[in-house]
Amino acid sequence: MKFFIFHWAKKTLTMKNIYIISRHSDLTEQGIEKALTENIYNNKEMWQKFLRLFLIILGIGFTTAGIIFFFAYNWADLHKFFKLGLIEVLIIATTILALLPKIKNGTRNIILTGSSFLVGVLFAVFGQVYQTGADAYDFFLAWTLFIALWVIVSNFAPLWLLFIVLINTTFFLYTDQVAKDWPPILVITLPFLFNTAIFTTFLFLDMDKKIGKVPKWFIYILALGCVTFATMGMIFGIVDGDLPVALGLTLIVLLVFALGIKYGIQSKDGFYLSVIPLSIIIIVSALLLKISDELRMLLFISLFIIVSITLVIMNLINLQKKWNHEK
Repeated sequence: MKFFIFHWAKKTLTMKNIYIISRHSDLTEQGIEKALTENIYNNKEMWQKFLRLFLIILGIGFTTAGIIFFFAYNWADLHKFFKLGLIEVLIIATTILALLPKIKNGTRNIILTGSSFLVGVLFAVFGQVYQTGADAYDFFLAWTLFIALWVIVSNFAPLWLLFIVLINTTFFLYTDQVAKDWPPILVITLPFLFNTAIFTTFLFLDMDKKIGKVPKWFIYILALGCVTFATMGMIFGIVDGDLPVALGLTLIVLLVFALGIKYGIQSKDGFYLSVIPLSIIIIVSALLLKISDELRMLLFISLFIIVSITLVIMNLINLQKKWNHEK
């Protein structure tokens, strides 16, 4: 029976599986320890893989930072053709290195990420050399477009994160330098809708077993960005927002928050059940402050925050105990 269970669960064995098997089988402590050692605990090979990737990331990061500081320190003494030529040679060299067949996929993606940062350095150097006078959003827009192919091909979470950050930065700089007449609540609502769509897409990809797992930290960062934009948009709507946009944003935020809490309960993930209530507490506090900013209201808001956070923590603890009991 023990052989059958472990043979069946070999590829998907987790700590939870071992806990369930130990309760409903005749496994000894030695068998459980062996299963944990072979399937859960990190062995020598896994540590070597981690250290190899960590040192590669550290090396590429320090190299990229060194190139940036090299230009910053020696800017006045360098010829413009040397400035541009050095960056172009580095981008070409790293791209060719990433295309070598002997390079492992993880290492290739890390190298492409470093090359993507160098593309930004190239556009920054080009703008400084020729004094193009372009707006800042043009720089980030060009950076975004020229690494788009690498992002799609590599399908690497850190590179996707850089790409999404560049898109958001381009948008905010565009609204600051070109679309100056847009209301603040609209400037927050559009990124909220965009990042929510991105988060939803990657969440469905993560649930699709045929495509593969998306890193949990990447999903959490996207979710945190969506909640942040939702909170900022609601606060802008409360303070001085355009009524139609504020009403539409409120309905969308309520729907997204309700679905997020439902997903957090179904997936037994406390992250969503802590971030979303925290956002609601901030929004309600802003609404109360809009009603009145007198000393009594400030005291009431302080008590409301303390009591609300306490209730959220207590509910999370109770849910965690319930989930652990269901295991």
